[in-house]
Amino acid sequence: MHTVELLEQALAAVARAGYQVREESLGDAVGGACVLRGKKWFFIDPALDLSDQLELACEVLRTDPQAAVLALSDELRTRVHGRRAA
Repeated sequence: MHTVELLEQALAAVARAGYQVREESLGDAVGGACVLRGKKWFFIDPALDLSDQLELACEVLRTDPQAAVLALSDELRTRVHGRRAA
């Protein structure tokens, strides 16, 4: 699967985990997750390389407890959690 497709899946999963996803120019900041006034936000700079954007989204999916129960494609799950021993 292409990075673009994985990124789209990851951003959709971040939104399903309860985050408001905002794509905007962030200057020197790369973005990430935060909570403002009780709402979860995920900021991402579209000027970042696609693989960096994907890694930021995967980090949210890796660390947010609500994301742990989301259904993810096999490829995205492997990207988020790594390979599991058989």
